[in-house]
Amino acid sequence: MADLSRPEGPRIIALANQKGGVGKTTTAINLAAALVETGCRVLLVDLDPQGNASTGLGIEPAARDVTSYDLLIDDAPLEDAVQATSIENLLIIPATIDLSSADIEMIANEKRSFLLHDALRQTAMDSFGFDYILIDCPPSLSLLTVNAMVAAHSVLVPLQSEFFALEGLSQLMLTIREVRQTANPGLRIEGVVLTMFDRRNNLSQQVEADARANLGDLVFETIIPRNVRVSEAPSFSQPVLAYDTASQGARAYRALAAELVEKHKKKAA
Repeated sequence: MADLSRPEGPRIIALANQKGGVGKTTTAINLAAALVETGCRVLLVDLDPQGNASTGLGIEPAARDVTSYDLLIDDAPLEDAVQATSIENLLIIPATIDLSSADIEMIANEKRSFLLHDALRQTAMDSFGFDYILIDCPPSLSLLTVNAMVAAHSVLVPLQSEFFALEGLSQLMLTIREVRQTANPGLRIEGVVLTMFDRRNNLSQQVEADARANLGDLVFETIIPRNVRVSEAPSFSQPVLAYDTASQGARAYRALAAELVEKHKKKAA
């Protein structure tokens, strides 16, 4: 059970967008790696049954003995679920396809929306010394995603630079508002980050203009470009920062991490 008398721990950010293929997992992996480069210690929680964040950080399926499913459904000890990755100070709670049945299994639990919240606030968390916890949500507004939002301090929304991108945001914003009203009044929108951006494409520029006009300061200044190195990196089980450290994609994720850290410093001041 969570001990609410303990001091506040790491900053918990859920990466969510119910639309698939928007660069959510790619952003989770590379933002985590970029935050580590700034001197932070980071935990990535893979909450997507596809397990792509786990694969992208080199965790083989056979090595996923204790997963986010076990943490939620079987109340597994946190220290058993957390695994090291090849990147120092970047750790992960992996996922497998077992997680696809979690929504159904959680329904009968009266604390079903708070399972991840409580799991990430075990006293065992203190010994890890994390600065950030990033949660890679499934591409749906499911009970898993609600768990992530209840557990998180804020939600970061990757937004693909394509037609209809903004239309899908309305339902996500409604879900965030509902979670804020019913379970997590402190939940905030961390920001919206534009992904797969092509500066040569008029549509990308129009999406950026519309996003900034409608969402204002919620849109990060940093834009993640469409970059072949970012696409290639997962097949080598590496963040792009390790796969091609000088690439446009790696530079963009470093800028995003710096912008995020600076934002938090200003809020703390």
